[in-house]
Amino acid sequence: MEVVTAVKNRRAVKTFDPNHKISDETRRVLLETAALAPSAYNIQHWRIVDVRDPVQRAAIREVAWGQAQVTDASALYVLCADLNAWQKDPQRYWATSPQPVQDFLLPKLDEYYRGKPEVARDESMRTLGIFGMTLMLVAQDLGYDSCPMDGFDFDAVAKIIRLPADFAIGYMVAVGKGTGDAWPRNREPMENLVYLDHF
Repeated sequence: MEVVTAVKNRRAVKTFDPNHKISDETRRVLLETAALAPSAYNIQHWRIVDVRDPVQRAAIREVAWGQAQVTDASALYVLCADLNAWQKDPQRYWATSPQPVQDFLLPKLDEYYRGKPEVARDESMRTLGIFGMTLMLVAQDLGYDSCPMDGFDFDAVAKIIRLPADFAIGYMVAVGKGTGDAWPRNREPMENLVYLDHF
């Protein structure tokens, strides 16, 4: 499937076939391909909780407004960010880069993040956005539907998945075989969204 086709076909599906199973191989391809997404300083802030336990899924649904896709989708991924990934063995992010690149980037990384927790959080969330969109497009290419989700109690889900203190949840993505039609798509005209040179 071409990227343009995947973008046009991808929709936020709300109803999934609860009996459909995604193979382990497809799950591997989905996540490994999505992990090729770009990230700030190549930090790859994302940490993905693949929630497979039905009891955990049911608990998350309870704190997610009862949304059926939490339990009915073939896969439920909680996209989390390691807010301090920038300082955890950072040389590994450029281990295959030429030494001059490493010598330049490592000090810059520290300079960019140290003492700036809001910058670390903002960068992590931007990175999770890119990862999640890549995940959904790869799912579409593999013949699956998806739904990004932020309609849930973040603190409650954090407890359910035992989120470490220096991590943050960005959102969840449900993946599976959609049933029924997606809601009608409504998009603003480009002239309402794009400005030339300035507002």
